[in-house]
Amino acid sequence: MERLRIDKWLWAARFYKTRSLATDEIDKGRVAINGQDVKPAREVKVGDTVAMRREGVTRTVVVKGVSDMRGPAPVAQQMYEETAESVQERQKSADQRRYAREPALSIENGRPTKRGRRELDAAKGWGDRWSASVDDPKK
Repeated sequence: MERLRIDKWLWAARFYKTRSLATDEIDKGRVAINGQDVKPAREVKVGDTVAMRREGVTRTVVVKGVSDMRGPAPVAQQMYEETAESVQERQKSADQRRYAREPALSIENGRPTKRGRRELDAAKGWGDRWSASVDDPKK
């Protein structure tokens, strides 16, 4: 076998769990072969460069083998080789996510949490009163 549809190859190489997921990603323009956007029926051959965008990171691999059968992960990893630039970019992105501040810590105002709501209710002194009009001192 010399050539294979890109959606089948991505599935067999275990980049996507199902062929339909691979097809959806290709249709969204997140997969390119040799720098060109492709359709799911585009054939891939040994030596082609496939670029995939997932979770904000572009992963670039060189096709080393073609198979239409989905096998175990070690066999699937022999079907491609990731480029050095891609590995470096993926590592940089992982480090950036690891050392980034938690976005929720920067929120000062906004909707209170459940704990914050309980503290607000306790501070207002509502206690077990069910209505604001009960025990109104104006009456």
